[in-house]
Amino acid sequence: MKKSASSSSSSSIKEPAAKKHKPNDGPPPEASDKKADGANPEDYVALFKADRKATAKSILDFDFSKKRVRILSDAKSIEDGKSGVLYWMSRDVRVQDNWAFLFAQKLALKNDLPLHVCFNLVPKFLDATIRHFKFMLAGLEEVANECGRLNIQFHLLRGNAGDNVPAFVRKHNIGGVVCDFSPLRVPMKWVDEVKQALPVEVPLCQVDAHNIVPVWVTSDKLEYAARTIRNKVNNNLPTYLTPFPPLVKHPFTAKFEADPINWTKVLDTLLVDRSVDAVEWATPGYTGGVKTLQSFVTKRLGKFNDKRNDPTENALSNLSPWFHFGQISVQRAILTVKKYGKRYSESVASFCEEAIVRRELSDNFCFHNKNYDNLKGAYDWARKTLDDHRKDKRVYCYNREELETAKTHDDLWNSAQLQMVREGKMHGFLRMYWAKKILEWTKTPEEALETAIYLNDRYSLDGRDPNGYVGCMWSIAGIHDQGWKEREIFGKIRYMNYEGCKRKFNVNAFVVRYGGKVHRRSK
Repeated sequence: MKKSASSSSSSSIKEPAAKKHKPNDGPPPEASDKKADGANPEDYVALFKADRKATAKSILDFDFSKKRVRILSDAKSIEDGKSGVLYWMSRDVRVQDNWAFLFAQKLALKNDLPLHVCFNLVPKFLDATIRHFKFMLAGLEEVANECGRLNIQFHLLRGNAGDNVPAFVRKHNIGGVVCDFSPLRVPMKWVDEVKQALPVEVPLCQVDAHNIVPVWVTSDKLEYAARTIRNKVNNNLPTYLTPFPPLVKHPFTAKFEADPINWTKVLDTLLVDRSVDAVEWATPGYTGGVKTLQSFVTKRLGKFNDKRNDPTENALSNLSPWFHFGQISVQRAILTVKKYGKRYSESVASFCEEAIVRRELSDNFCFHNKNYDNLKGAYDWARKTLDDHRKDKRVYCYNREELETAKTHDDLWNSAQLQMVREGKMHGFLRMYWAKKILEWTKTPEEALETAIYLNDRYSLDGRDPNGYVGCMWSIAGIHDQGWKEREIFGKIRYMNYEGCKRKFNVNAFVVRYGGKVHRRSK
């Protein structure tokens, strides 16, 4: 009997290497807390495993919300006589705590079929470097190993997803495909190409496994600011902020085995810039992400609210690389942090605001605004004010190479750039200052935005992400902000300056830590 798919459904910077440190406490200079974690690194992995087991025996025993899924194809059900279900993994590179993977297993179990997972690797992606690919591939290797233990075949496809995924489906008589969700244009194009090329009888289902509230549930339009989306997200949390059931050992064995993967050889075949190499402080993969989360809640959560805007304090979660690559679920992080609500109420509230409301606002912006990374996507008032001040005199004007190599007159800006180059991460408060100074020091707002996105995407582990695009658009083009006092170059875009930073934190301490120097040249 047919069962429905929706049923219960450039130049590099050669800088001194950072000092040795304990991985996953955060970028090395911030890892100043030498106390023990208070628990073994394995504890949270075991804790989360026990939590899933206590939630349900499997996805079949869990009340899975149908609204997490949207069916993209005309086909709605899996035909009889098929040989498997495929989860095409892309944005969410983890096995457990993954609603897309869980839904794929649900379909496979309901139809008594084997479950396959594939990841389609492209040899080059935007401005990603070997730093990003090493982090991603290490996470994928962990996924592949766990899939093997769960009797699920993991396949690494390489090339064009629009060709590879449909070809895999045809070759292996796959009955249904589940994909995860990204609001960015390139991944959305991949999904559209796969949809167009799949056999007409094969349903394609998409699950938003990245956001707590699926982006299409939160809002059907572009939201203006955090204040307009906050209640829409928070009102849905009782429905969607649930514990996770486990992804279990699959009872139906595939008729064929996946090709073995030589991960070292895969890395060697990539057509990417290898001058920006991996960082030491961040251990890729689910286990590394869990360790970082454990370090955050046991060491840094208590001071997150008061100290998160001070770059000299070790108060941030440092989870953004694992969130970006989908190696740990934001929902899992929120469930964990919320257990500390009575002890650290203000910090928990602040973390939830940033990790839920602000992050899901970024996905909303990129999903509903095709110009999420250029000035055409800015509000009318912002475009007008930037245009009005387009010809204002720039006291300092730097080209991309000077910015990339941290050779400006501003030692704080240079130190922030060096932090990002060395560690793959810039402190969140300084990201705003950093981007706004690029607006001030480049010839046009268009050049400023392009440069900020390029540098962020090239060096930050969490580059090429909705949060990154929106962060640059907020700083340079006023997205999700309002007009402020008019001034040269910025117009009504919010302004930040060096003196303001000095009032907030010890600028000299940060500069000493990263060694940013004042570079003088003729103006």
